[in-house]
Amino acid sequence: MIGDTIRSLREQAGYSQAELARRLTVTRSSVNAWESGLSAPTAAYIVDLARLFHVSTDYILGLDSGKQISLAGLSEQEIQILYQLLDYFDGRRGGPAGQPRQNLLS
Repeated sequence: MIGDTIRSLREQAGYSQAELARRLTVTRSSVNAWESGLSAPTAAYIVDLARLFHVSTDYILGLDSGKQISLAGLSEQEIQILYQLLDYFDGRRGGPAGQPRQNLLS
């Protein structure tokens, strides 16, 4: 459900409903209605939410279960730092450290 995803992303970001509403220039009651399933955000707001939370629109819509990190606006050095962090976490979990990450980061 879109509302559950929006609530989860908002809470992970540490935003109140009022703060998310301010960032999207909508009312708090609109955010509450989205999260409660009483209404759904327009396509434009889904795009805005995806940009704000650095996830794909497919993730917000429930079409893709994996989160993605947007690399837009990051320097090459910052991108390499992210790759190194992923390798570090994979190594701690016994995962395939050193594997290409293009499918996780876009």
